Amino acid sequence: MRSKTPATNAIEKTLIILSSFAPDNREWGTVELSQKLGFHKATVSRILLTLSRHGFLSQNPKTRKFTLGAEVMRLSSALRQSLKNNIVQAAKPFVDELRNRIKETVILELLSRNGSFMAYIAEGPRMVRLAGSIGDPVPIHAAAGGKAILAFLSPERMESLLPGRLERFTRNTITRRSELEKELRRVRENGVAYDREELDEGTGAVSCPIFDHGGRAVASIVVAGPYQRIQEICEEQIIPALKEAAAGVSSSLLNGGRTKGSEVLQETPS
Repeated sequence: MRSKTPATNAIEKTLIILSSFAPDNREWGTVELSQKLGFHKATVSRILLTLSRHGFLSQNPKTRKFTLGAEVMRLSSALRQSLKNNIVQAAKPFVDELRNRIKETVILELLSRNGSFMAYIAEGPRMVRLAGSIGDPVPIHAAAGGKAILAFLSPERMESLLPGRLERFTRNTITRRSELEKELRRVRENGVAYDREELDEGTGAVSCPIFDHGGRAVASIVVAGPYQRIQEICEEQIIPALKEAAAGVSSSLLNGGRTKGSEVLQETPS
């Protein structure tokens, strides 16, 4: 068996040292990191300074300790975008098929640090067009897609997404935390979230969550349209097809490993 070359050994040590700052970006000093990893102090010092010069680490001038730098954040941003693109690409065939099947507008919403936003829209063939475009944020407490995601998040993550005051958009908007909690319990029980003219007067929507390979809610599929029409076909036509589509996307993400590492979507800014 061949021994590792000095270059390979140095690269491995660099990666090990860089990984020591995850997941909470702990501040490390040269001596304590050397003791933790069992590497020579001079080796650790050299690697830390090199990573700092290239922006992967930042050194506190007072403590002389290191934390992750701007270059890591830039790579993290690129990773988040890649993960979002992967989810969109996995979901598009299911969203399009659902639109063709039920003849209504279907929307893919993605989770971000501050809420959810429209990532893909398959317009229905009917004349009525809904407000909103790709990239638009969605009030997570008032929209079906937002509630479908919110219901399956941890209490801490849920709390971080909800504003101190729940804004009212229509007379039907839920503005009390206790009412919203009851609504989210029903979503968890049934796997379906509703917008009963809560965001826009005259508009209704129904949504199901999409889960990644780790069982985390990262997106949702929404069927939206005139409230009365959505109500009439919801139970018999929309919900069975919607659940099937959302399950299909989740299965695609699971089987393909398309969102491995998608916790980045949950914990970092969009």
